[in-house]
Amino acid sequence: METRWARLLMRTGANKEKQDIVWNMVGSFCYAFASMVLSFLVMRLAGEDKGGIFAFGYSTFGQQMFILAYFGIRPFQITDRGGDYRFGDYLRHRYVTCGAAVAAGLGYLMIAGYTAEKSAVVFLLVCYKVADGFADVYESEFQRNGSLHLTGKSNTFRTCLSVGTFLTILVGSGSLTAACFGAVAAQAVGILLFDAVILRHLKGVDYKWSPERLVPLTKETGLLFVSVFLDFYVFSAAKYAIDANLDDGASGYFNMIFMPTSVINLASGFVIRPVLTDLTDAWNKKDLKRFSGKLVSICRVIGALSILALVLAAGLGRPVLWILERILGTAYEGRLTVYHLPFVLIVLGGAWYAFLNLHYYALVIMRKQKVIFGIYAVLTGLAAVLAPAMVRRSGISGAAMAYLILMVIMAAGFILWTWAGIRKKRKEWTHGSAVSSNS
Repeated sequence: METRWARLLMRTGANKEKQDIVWNMVGSFCYAFASMVLSFLVMRLAGEDKGGIFAFGYSTFGQQMFILAYFGIRPFQITDRGGDYRFGDYLRHRYVTCGAAVAAGLGYLMIAGYTAEKSAVVFLLVCYKVADGFADVYESEFQRNGSLHLTGKSNTFRTCLSVGTFLTILVGSGSLTAACFGAVAAQAVGILLFDAVILRHLKGVDYKWSPERLVPLTKETGLLFVSVFLDFYVFSAAKYAIDANLDDGASGYFNMIFMPTSVINLASGFVIRPVLTDLTDAWNKKDLKRFSGKLVSICRVIGALSILALVLAAGLGRPVLWILERILGTAYEGRLTVYHLPFVLIVLGGAWYAFLNLHYYALVIMRKQKVIFGIYAVLTGLAAVLAPAMVRRSGISGAAMAYLILMVIMAAGFILWTWAGIRKKRKEWTHGSAVSSNS
């Protein structure tokens, strides 16, 4: 039975490369779509305040704990083409980081001063996101193994199962807490069915592990983790500032006008993820022409998509927000359209984040962890001061402006360091080749 199930999901047809691309797109779309609409649906079904609590727990604090769980290792694992670490090493390491994420979530909630209901909902969403982080170690191994289609299938089916369970319970019982509990249970089932069982049937996956390898793995990826953790804090600094300074409803409204960033990142992910292994191979082979050429071509695609998104946001943003108000109900009339300008600013910020994300992966491939950490450390300090100040001064509009400013500065840092690193390596490798030829 298990073997038949595995064969069914592993089936690709004649064109495996096409299946990799298609399933990666489908999986990314399902994941991003769920992130975009869930807060909206909870606000519609459970009300403004519960919608805001869910938005903060799911897309902000829960996501922050997801990053602690997955430790920023995905780009390292999928680019570990030489097999420096076995899957068993990555898996045991993930046990530790997921446990740390749950503990950190509990610790935060003990001092946050939330109500019992808000604490329960946020903690269950932390568990949901930590489970997502655990699934990532399997999905990263799928991609490292050359089976990106399995990553996409896992993303698709796990998301559909957990989100479907969540909405069914929420509609049937009206309890947000019960719905979150059901989503966590469904997530666990999904990991078993679409990740753990399937990976056992892939060839070349080494489950062996050594305790002595966990410390070197942590050291090699430690700066990467801290960098990604700080990255998400900078990305979400405006949301944290709203949670600390405004009411729960404001968190829900800001999360709704923040949805376009998911669309932009989704679209850019369609072109970034499939070429990561090619970029890695080009860099490892010292083929800088191919490496930089691929970066430029992806930048052009992201730029075109960003311009399209900005034009649509400026021209159609207000009507779209008006439609969302009508869907939410008469009680929400005028609550979203008033934020049309912040909506446009967030779209522009999301475009800069897409460029940032591409160059982040490039620096990971170049193994420039210290550079990545340095950029994030500086921006974290700026975000901790800028976002709360602008939210206290201008509310949601200030939060949107703070987000845009932070994304522009951070993207500029990544772009400059990436291309400076390419120029430096071109001189080093060209000089090395010349010396080798002369000798």
